[in-house]
Order: sequence, then structure tokens, then C-alpha cells
Amino acid sequence: GIDVLVTTLAALDGVEVTVVAPAQQQSGTGGQSTEGPLDTTSAATAGGHEATAVTGFPTDAVRVAFDDLGLEPHVVVAGINEGQNLGGIVEVSGTVGAARAAARQGVPALAISQGVADAFDYEVAAELAADWVEEHREALLAGELPVDTVLNLNVPSCDTGEVRGVVEVTTDATTTEGAVEPADCTSAGDGFTDDITAFLNGFATLAEVTVEPAAA
Repeated sequence: GIDVLVTTLAALDGVEVTVVAPAQQQSGTGGQSTEGPLDTTSAATAGGHEATAVTGFPTDAVRVAFDDLGLEPHVVVAGINEGQNLGGIVEVSGTVGAARAAARQGVPALAISQGVADAFDYEVAAELAADWVEEHREALLAGELPVDTVLNLNVPSCDTGEVRGVVEVTTDATTTEGAVEPADCTSAGDGFTDDITAFLNGFATLAEVTVEPAAA
């Protein structure tokens, strides 16, 4: 997922991508962080893009990027995660946790997850991410996008049919009912306002998520 995202974003004119990511799978770690120094190594993505691997959580990777490497990005893009992060799952998502950590540094952030299916179709989410960057390029360069929330993009992997479009929805962090089910991209339903229902009916969902986790 990371490699497909990096390949797609790096192909955009005038876009420079720096990869800093956990060395190991860290799904479900939310906003956990490590105290003290972090071990890092030079690494590469599956396709050979240079990267810095961090022995720690997704939020630790953000700390390394800002504090240790001194990066000053216009945007932080977290993902592409293997499996959707909808509803209450956002509170335990390491992908969303990384985006939140970036926003606390004052940088706009987009968390991206690819939905479960027989096969993860990362290219679909990567193209939507590239579309988002292009659409907001001027605002990102001007520092005009808000940092009091982060954006959470979830994209179905369609065993049949295709993604029905992108809808802006809300996230109900109090429920996880249906949140990990595969999407039905052949659905004809419409007019959905919450991320779980819209996603399950074949839409890619874009939702604002608070920077601070919801109270337990």
C-alpha cells in the first residue's frame, strides 16, 4: 500500500515524496507513541523507493520525520492501510493516529485506507489520493488547509463492479457495526451520510476526524 501510494504521488509534476514509516506492521495501534529516542534504518519500499524505517508506531514515524529528519512538508499522507478504518475503528487506527500526529505539528494530513476484499486494489485509493493532492495543491502550498481536523479517506476494493464515486460523510465514532465488512460496489443505494453505510454501498468516503481522539 505504501509503495503504490508513493509511486502514484511521485509521478505528479512538482511533487516530492519522502517516505518515513514503521519498520513493522502496526495496525490497530492508534495514537500510541514511544518515549525517548527511536531506532531508524535506511530502507526501501517494495518498489525500491528510498525510505526511513522506524522501530515504533505510526505516530513515532511522524515524530522522526519532523524532529529527527527536520522535514517541513506541505502535507502528510498516511497509508495506504490494508483494510478500511470507519466509524469507531478510527480511534484504534494507526493510520489515523499518524495523521493526527501530523496535524498536531501544524501540517494538514490525509489518512488513506483500502477496503477488504478478495484482493486489495491499492491503485484505486492511490489515484484518488493523487486527485485530492492536485485539487488542493494551491491551498497546500499557501498553507490554507485546516489542521484542527484530519481527513480520512476509505476506498472500497470491488470484487465486482467499481467504486461509485467519492462522498463526503460524517464518522460516528461510537459504533463499529458493519465497519469491517466488504463493500458492495454493485449497490444502487444512495443518499448516505455516514461513512460505514456509504462505504458498504460502494462509495469511497471522505470524512473529517477530530485531531484528538474521542473521549472514552
